[in-house]
Amino acid sequence: MEAFERVRLDSFFGRIAQQFATTERPASFLITHLLPERPHFVRAVATQTDLRAVLPKPKSINPVARRAVEKTVQCDTLTRGMFEEPDAALDYLEGRAAGADVVLLDVGGYFAPVLDELCNRFSGRIVGVVEDTENGHKRYAGRDKLPCPVVSVARSPLKDPEDYLVGQSVAFSAEALMRECGDIMHGRPALVIGFGKLGSSIARLLHAKNVAVTVYDIDPVRRAQALSQGFTVARDRETALAAAGLVLCATGAMSLRGDDFPHLRNGAYLATVTSSEDELDLEGLPDVYTRTPVGEHVTRYATTGHFFYLLNGGNAVNFLHGASVGPFIFLVQAEILAGVRMLTRGELAAGMHEATAADRRIIADTWLNYFNR
Repeated sequence: MEAFERVRLDSFFGRIAQQFATTERPASFLITHLLPERPHFVRAVATQTDLRAVLPKPKSINPVARRAVEKTVQCDTLTRGMFEEPDAALDYLEGRAAGADVVLLDVGGYFAPVLDELCNRFSGRIVGVVEDTENGHKRYAGRDKLPCPVVSVARSPLKDPEDYLVGQSVAFSAEALMRECGDIMHGRPALVIGFGKLGSSIARLLHAKNVAVTVYDIDPVRRAQALSQGFTVARDRETALAAAGLVLCATGAMSLRGDDFPHLRNGAYLATVTSSEDELDLEGLPDVYTRTPVGEHVTRYATTGHFFYLLNGGNAVNFLHGASVGPFIFLVQAEILAGVRMLTRGELAAGMHEATAADRRIIADTWLNYFNR
């Protein structure tokens, strides 16, 4: 990023912070993909809140970005397990923010399993959660009752550009890894599992590249949408797996379990758009498969009469190439800051919430003033 771009980005977030300034300044914990541009967003969060720690997603940490953040903010190691056991989660928050009002900024529903215990037992007060992803949205919304407000940006129209461009970056990275193995997408029928925002973007991009695309989704509404857009819709997953030379998993909710892998076509490439722990049950893969690296980020799984290639260890392939979606990510980050103000006003009941249309217009108008040049 050039110097003038860094100045412009800091100016943009400064303006957003002014527009969504909080009367109270709660403590906060930020889970995030620590990508090259992310220190600017971290600084904005630290302006709006008393940022006690950044917890980078472990498979998406840019070393330069981490060093920049660590100059001013504590960076802690994030694991899924640290927020699965209530006592461990409480110990962590008490050690960083005992007695404080706390906002939790989440990516993927990490705080969901222990949220009740945090709200009931923490020495301070959990003001609420801001969640960034569809996967995390489902984890919070799927609960019978939430103990505090959760502001979700996952389904915001301001996130649509990011979702579209993430889909493009996934397809780009998948093909880049295939080319490292001397292969290409063309001539390989593709299967996209999950026809949500990311899956539909991936399917459309592959179709534009003249790749034959089949879609599988458990939701009949999405299957109908895929069919209306000209895609072949699989009637059952096993048959679709057996026919696909490239499988892209985009459900965020365990696309393939252990007994699904033997159905993969010989020589198929398998890639995901999120963490392997969310998308693939690799631990359930039959032990008869041997694992052989055939490239820096490609692993060959083989047993008698069957083999397939797993890209990036089953983790999101696009993070290998920066996962950049350009300035459109700043729309989402600005709405996260708007979500913090919503929580600090103290007007939200426990449950799921979204930013108002008026706030989204302010964000979009400000963003256009800075980036539509």
